[in-house]
Amino acid sequence: MTKSFPTNTKFCEDLYTKSASFLADEANKMKIDKVDENFFENIVIPLVAYLDSLPKRDKPYFICLSGGQGSGKTTLSEFIQIVLSKVQTRKVAGFSIDDIYKTREEREELANTVHPLCKVRGVPGTHDIQLGLNTIKSLFEADDSSFTPIPSFSKPLDRHNPKETWKRFKGRPEFVFFDAWCGGARPVSEENWQGPMNPLEKEEDPDGTWSKWSNKELAGDYQELFAMFDLLILITVPDIDFVYRSRWLQEQTLYKTLEDKELRKKIMTEEEVYRFVMHYERLTHYILEEMPNFSDIVLTRDEKFDFHFVKTP
Repeated sequence: MTKSFPTNTKFCEDLYTKSASFLADEANKMKIDKVDENFFENIVIPLVAYLDSLPKRDKPYFICLSGGQGSGKTTLSEFIQIVLSKVQTRKVAGFSIDDIYKTREEREELANTVHPLCKVRGVPGTHDIQLGLNTIKSLFEADDSSFTPIPSFSKPLDRHNPKETWKRFKGRPEFVFFDAWCGGARPVSEENWQGPMNPLEKEEDPDGTWSKWSNKELAGDYQELFAMFDLLILITVPDIDFVYRSRWLQEQTLYKTLEDKELRKKIMTEEEVYRFVMHYERLTHYILEEMPNFSDIVLTRDEKFDFHFVKTP
């Protein structure tokens, strides 16, 4: 680990002491039953210390946390933001690629004109990237009195939450966090395009019409958004089976956070989760195999779900 990346310093020790109660409260809000203290002390705090040490500037730092479904990127992002804002009193904004999905109606139109699988949200081509670009532009150009609406999407309802309920960020942040399962990914060459990679593709997309469409979409305005990142933080996992298991655990945690009984009925079953993740498998392999090479910071999660740094600035 390089000397420029803070670990086990007096500053980190003090920061952890000041942050412990905020981190515990956030874990409780997120219905996370147990968080290893080592995760806070050895992962969250060094990342916060590193970000906090970056030179001050007028333009916000745009930070992406990338990794497969259930890898922990959203949770890690939330913890980092809590410490930066509550303890270090830095101005922080954040949202997810999951908050800028295209509407169900837009995806149904794609299903009718491109391929039926386009109706399922998640893969490149099913996001309103322009909404993301507009949000970033507004945050970057804001003055002290500006208010920027931060997009918000309800997965159980499969629709954006009413705009009047979106958070409105005042002023210009110092950091903007963006978590995206495919954040920073580049389109795959079709020169040696592989055939169906799982039962879903074999049954519903045997000729690759849908998967190649999504790959071409990734080559479009997604790259404009990804090119704006100042820092790309990637979380890798052992294999695709780990992604399936993690995503099922994520769905169970989401169930705990919902008080509305009708919304709880919309939570996916384990079988539905496995089928859902198949939509992401092709690009997930690329993320695990290629993206560590050009990511700025890389963490890995082992079979016990513990985090470790494998690449730092």
